Amino acid sequence: MLHVENLETFYGSSQALFGISLDVKAGEVVTLLGRNGMGKTTTVHAIMGMVQSRGGRVTFDGRRIDRLPSYQIAQLGLGLVPEGRQVFPNLTVTENLIAAAANRHRHAQPWTVGRIVEMFPALAERGSSLGQLLSGGEQQMLAIGRALMTNPKLLILDEATEGAGTLDSA
Repeated sequence: MLHVENLETFYGSSQALFGISLDVKAGEVVTLLGRNGMGKTTTVHAIMGMVQSRGGRVTFDGRRIDRLPSYQIAQLGLGLVPEGRQVFPNLTVTENLIAAAANRHRHAQPWTVGRIVEMFPALAERGSSLGQLLSGGEQQMLAIGRALMTNPKLLILDEATEGAGTLDSA
């Protein structure tokens, strides 16, 4: 499904990624582990087209994507839960979810607001609350829900456990 081969990325003249390779097959969970500054977020950003790669190649569903703009990569079915959650602070929980809603790939059972709040009951109780008023864990749930509302073929979570301490209590 996702194939990354010898990916190299730079920030200015400083090389950040040195020949990263990985494969993700349908139904598989793959985790990048490492200390801060090891290139996990840079790898995600390069896959998503948010940082330009200077070497290697990235293919998704058999199509080369490493030269595409990020919005086209997202339209092909790659979803992202970004580091820092980045919920829309002045939109309600429901509005945050609806803002991302799309079913470009005609999934038979697409993600809906109802399915998201069933998965995250704490969001059902906060449906009319502004994003900026949510706890860190609630914002993380909302960010995951918002990404799922795009009905992606593959979901990438950057710093997936950020705010996890409050996910358990929600």
